[in-house]
Amino acid sequence: MPGSPAVPDPDSASASVSTDDVRAVVERWNPAGGALLRPAADAGQQPEAVVGEYDSVTLIGPDDPNTTLLRTELSRFEPRVAFTDPVTDPANLPDVIGGGPAVVLVLLDPGAAAGAGLIDPVARLQASGNRILFAMNGVHAHPQWRATLQHDAAMLAHALGAEPEIVPVSARLAVAARGSGDAALLDRSGLAALHAHLSVAIGNHGPDRLAGATARILADTRDRVMGQIEALRSGTAVTRLRAERTTALAGRDGGRAQALAALRNRLQLARVDLTHEVGARIRTLNATARTDLERLDRRAVREYPEQLQQLVNEATGELDGFVGRRLVELTRQIEAVTGPAPGSQPGPGSSPGRPADPPPRVGADPDGRPRGVEDRLMIALGASAGFGLGRLIVAPLSLVPALDIASVPITLALGAGVALWVVRARGHLADRAHLRQWVTDALVNVKAQLEQRVATALVEAESDLTDRVVRASTARMVETDQRVAELEKQLRRAAAEQPAQLAACERDLAILDAAAGS
Repeated sequence: MPGSPAVPDPDSASASVSTDDVRAVVERWNPAGGALLRPAADAGQQPEAVVGEYDSVTLIGPDDPNTTLLRTELSRFEPRVAFTDPVTDPANLPDVIGGGPAVVLVLLDPGAAAGAGLIDPVARLQASGNRILFAMNGVHAHPQWRATLQHDAAMLAHALGAEPEIVPVSARLAVAARGSGDAALLDRSGLAALHAHLSVAIGNHGPDRLAGATARILADTRDRVMGQIEALRSGTAVTRLRAERTTALAGRDGGRAQALAALRNRLQLARVDLTHEVGARIRTLNATARTDLERLDRRAVREYPEQLQQLVNEATGELDGFVGRRLVELTRQIEAVTGPAPGSQPGPGSSPGRPADPPPRVGADPDGRPRGVEDRLMIALGASAGFGLGRLIVAPLSLVPALDIASVPITLALGAGVALWVVRARGHLADRAHLRQWVTDALVNVKAQLEQRVATALVEAESDLTDRVVRASTARMVETDQRVAELEKQLRRAAAEQPAQLAACERDLAILDAAAGS
């Protein structure tokens, strides 16, 4: 790569990297490389017979894309570590490893705790003199991986008799770091640390490999130092801090204006929806009342006001439930914009301690229908019709002189009966018409009370939600002011410390160049 130092010979490289200054620089800029450099330098001082003891690492884990990606990313590190094919069933390990000791890498699942089917064979392998290393692969996809790691560590410590070191790794983060050139993200991926552990375990430090590994570590560290020098000279960090401060100042009101505008908009929509719901329920009540009135007899007419009040009570309960759900949804929509305010309570309409208002009353029972000229006219018309009908019925009797006198009381009785029926029927119809008019007037009054009930709920909700918006925005305003003050402090510190940081980077770069050229 451009700017990389020349590869030193093994003896000079080993001597150079053993100095305290070079090690300090490497460990400061490249912790994973420093972890590999220390045992590499120590191994370089040992006889040839004790290095390179293991040819490959036996891999225990699922044979899936995540394992394949992990092996691919580890193969990019120097010195190269060879792996066997993944052993998916730990019970087959004795056949795979054979009789001699081996280095075994056990991949743990961050989404599920390790069971006895894995822990018991691993314990037997360690008892047989094998070197066991553990890695938890794919931690980026499991937020709860730390709890799983602690559980697995406790189970393995009980089985192995010692606390195991489990390296959390994420090959996906390593891919992202390689694509963006982010060295810090590569360190977070854990692959460099795992590679260092594997290299130490297999004794992968022969003279040729030692020289290549040392040169690679020094070159990687030098690239990191150069990147920091370029960032300091270009003022990238200062520019980023200024842009972040500008963004923070733009939102200094804590989103209050946006939240209040959203609140007004949502309240208007809720008012339209609830007003329409009130009208729909009143229309339903009116249609139900008309149907009931058509089936009422004379006795039921007097009892219908109480029945109508019961219908109004049921409709009010259903409307209250609808209003409560609508206001809870309104609160959720506003909190999606503002976030929950500190110390916020349950949404409007859902608070269990809020007393419910009594349902609207339909009013006093209808007054008795006054008897007027129409009733007297119905008596006359009924009597007339009855007498005519009676004369028609007894007309055959008039042909017999002996029965002619008997036809008179029959005619009078039929006339009186028909007159009574007509009067009662007409009175029943008039009573139902009178009750129908009373129901119409009563439902108009009920509708007005329900609309007032909805308006009261909306006003209370508006007051509560406005308070939530103000409290949430005020909290964010305080956070924004603190963040702006912190950014200004960082800007002043960056401006003051930039020359010293640049000088320190140049000193570290000079040490690395001297180590690479020695």
